[in-house]
Amino acid sequence: MTKQPDTIRLTTAQAIIRWLSNQFIQIDGQEMRLCGGGFGIFGHGNVTCLGEALYNVRDELPLYRGQNEQSMGFAAAGYAKQWLRQRFMFCTASAGPGTANLLTAAGLAHANRLPLLLLCGDTFITRLPDPVLQQMENYGDPTLGVNDAFKPVVRYWDRISHPAQIIQSLPNAIATMLDPADCGPAFLGLPQDVQGWTYDYPKVFFEKKMHRIRRQTPDSDEVADAIALLKTAKRPMIIAGGGVQYSGAVDELTAFAEAHQIPVVETIAGRANMLATHPLNIGPIGVTGSNSANAIAEKADVIVAVGTRLQDFTTGSWTAFSKDARFISINAARHDAGKHMSLPVVGDAKLALTALGAALDFRAPADWVQTAQDERKTWDAYVADNVSYGNRPNSYAQAIGAVNELCDPRDRIVAAAGGLPAEVTANWRTLDVGTVDVEFGFSCMGYEIAGAWGARIAQAEREPDQDVITFCGDGSYMMLNSDIYSSVLSRKKLIVMLLDNGGFAVINKLQNNTGNESFNNLIADCPTVPEPFGVDFVAHATSMGAEAEKVSNLSELGDAFKRAKASDKTYVIVMNVDPYEGWTTEGHAWWEVGTPHITNSDRVREAHQDWESSRPKQRKGV
Repeated sequence: MTKQPDTIRLTTAQAIIRWLSNQFIQIDGQEMRLCGGGFGIFGHGNVTCLGEALYNVRDELPLYRGQNEQSMGFAAAGYAKQWLRQRFMFCTASAGPGTANLLTAAGLAHANRLPLLLLCGDTFITRLPDPVLQQMENYGDPTLGVNDAFKPVVRYWDRISHPAQIIQSLPNAIATMLDPADCGPAFLGLPQDVQGWTYDYPKVFFEKKMHRIRRQTPDSDEVADAIALLKTAKRPMIIAGGGVQYSGAVDELTAFAEAHQIPVVETIAGRANMLATHPLNIGPIGVTGSNSANAIAEKADVIVAVGTRLQDFTTGSWTAFSKDARFISINAARHDAGKHMSLPVVGDAKLALTALGAALDFRAPADWVQTAQDERKTWDAYVADNVSYGNRPNSYAQAIGAVNELCDPRDRIVAAAGGLPAEVTANWRTLDVGTVDVEFGFSCMGYEIAGAWGARIAQAEREPDQDVITFCGDGSYMMLNSDIYSSVLSRKKLIVMLLDNGGFAVINKLQNNTGNESFNNLIADCPTVPEPFGVDFVAHATSMGAEAEKVSNLSELGDAFKRAKASDKTYVIVMNVDPYEGWTTEGHAWWEVGTPHITNSDRVREAHQDWESSRPKQRKGV
């Protein structure tokens, strides 16, 4: 068959990569590729065809060599967060375990509503060589394989069984990743034979395309209903979530709060929506929040939730608010806007806040605002003491306070699972908007260093003189640390604050708080460990090419941090912190966890009864 003049013959893999390299977006007036490149580990399932295609565009779509597929996905998530979901990276892995390693990263991107394109090897569509290396056979369904496991953790899933299918599938995948209401990871399974098959693609498919992120105008009736409810408020409050930043609505949020004198509290994802010094910023809310935010939350009668999915750490498992409180929920996603009997305003946060502000003739009572501000002053005094260095054991809070004092306002702060997200959320005082990434959507250990590497790649494209500073516990470090090596190889400097408390100390704390004995969390409390010992983290980090040092106190930490700032290479600062003392003890809302209803332990029984004593406060809305 003769190839038509308006077509071009390419392999499936070549066509995917050519198409990706021709997708663009404008950000702040600057034209950029929508896809910033990718992270890849090659195997037999992707090296021969997809690898060949990527080599030919290695300048346009830089490929960062990963050390672990899961950490590649975390790095891509950190990149997307830094770009506020306006750009994304792809990850490519081989068939079988390489691809399966990306499942956790897909879950993280899904929970956090982040764009991530997964280009993963798959078994042969012809089935002629079946069973093949690393194939997971399903006896009753030959179409079912490891890649089907991604269906619950991605927003878009497809297995390409013919080269022509990408003409439909690629635009759909991108549309999903750029949709504010449905944003999340997209998965394309690429069978090894199909990757190399050729097709005469229409040339128009590869023409340059400029993308825009949709801004959904809120329904005028929903806006009117919200205004009517707000006018009845005696004690209004705004909950500012991560969606405020994704919408680019920080200025609109601030202007709305100022015009109507409504106190603002922040979710974990919404940290750094407002500066710590703003008079209407009353602090972080919820389980890992502040006394100030939680104090006004339980008194508020009308609550405007902007760009938040109202996760249980925000709501205190729905005990943080009065049962009579009414919610207005502004969200691009209908699913989130209607939670817990909220009055929904489905639409873009920037447009919705502008529409509300233009039509709302209302100011919160001055005594309510003063009450909120007084609560914040008391909380600020607590934090100042909490982060200070006195005659007490080293703590997370002290390390956070030292970095907060010495870092540049535009440096990016990263934290993830364990005790540090709570400590950063409670104790960090925001120096500039959009500078904090606390990954608590999926609460995923291992994100700290990998996510910071991805953030640094993105940051280098816009603010190359700034640093990414990641707070990491020893448990997370042991779980996933190889991207220290990645950051050194790629010359994307990180500052890693490695705080060693001898194991999984925050879960040990939960274990103790529910009446249980310390067991299998701290290394010292593992019955299968005859002789506990600590890891030489300095030697380990140095072996991966980083600079590293261990400090014994806060004064030494400050000096080490200055050296880290001056260095041009990834720098790891190690400090031991006490696993039992020094935790932030104020600011906590109730959190529902399952505790034993029957036990032989008096301590566990008493803890269960104490825990359940707060349940009557729980809202029963759906």
